[in-house]
Amino acid sequence: MPGTLYLIPNTLGPLEAGPRALSHILPEQVQDIASKLEYFVAENAKTARAFLKLVGVDHPLARPLQEIKISELNVNTPPQALAALLAPLLEGMDAGLVSEAGVPAVADPGADLVRLAHQHGITVRPLVGPSSLLLAVMASGLNGQSFAFNGYLPTDAAQRTKRIQQLEQRSRAEKQTQLLIETPYRNAAMLEALAGACQPGTLICVATDLSLPSESVRTLTAAKWKAALAANKGPDFHKKPTVFLLLAQ
Repeated sequence: MPGTLYLIPNTLGPLEAGPRALSHILPEQVQDIASKLEYFVAENAKTARAFLKLVGVDHPLARPLQEIKISELNVNTPPQALAALLAPLLEGMDAGLVSEAGVPAVADPGADLVRLAHQHGITVRPLVGPSSLLLAVMASGLNGQSFAFNGYLPTDAAQRTKRIQQLEQRSRAEKQTQLLIETPYRNAAMLEALAGACQPGTLICVATDLSLPSESVRTLTAAKWKAALAANKGPDFHKKPTVFLLLAQ
């Protein structure tokens, strides 16, 4: 009988070690399951070990890290390699799929493995944990009934502006919140592009370091963001994971 593929949520940033420090981010059930698994699939083995060490400190079910096998699945993994990643599950072993941050298989290469698991009749169990996208929608004050995640925008300035205006038009036509992310060191450029390309009344939310002590969520119109940036009163988000949201009025 095949094992179960557990979708293990990760923290959204560094936290203190130990179950107590994690309790407000990851439920006890998640820590229990992650601590007892012998096989994981992760984007990066090194950071996955750091996460397992965080979860396993002082946990009674924790296995020694040297006994845990971690296989990598990332953007460089060829499709033909996925079958080998599932082989232990087909032999009856339970496994955990863990992302670099937040929930796996959402804006994450793990989705391909989950789809293949379904094709092989493997039970997939998603576990509760922080999702930066949903937390951002919740805290933004924008439309939570209809929203779309658009990932990264073009790095070319002209193409990025064109894409922002397309998303703004879609937002206005469908009354739909549009979500974007950016490489953290380019956050300032993204906010400047949003404030410059959008109509003055379009609402823009900047949600940074969600669920962490340094968390910041701020929603203003494009015009007010433009003024804030001109006065050097923009958000403190350099090199910090940030979700951008817009809703045309």
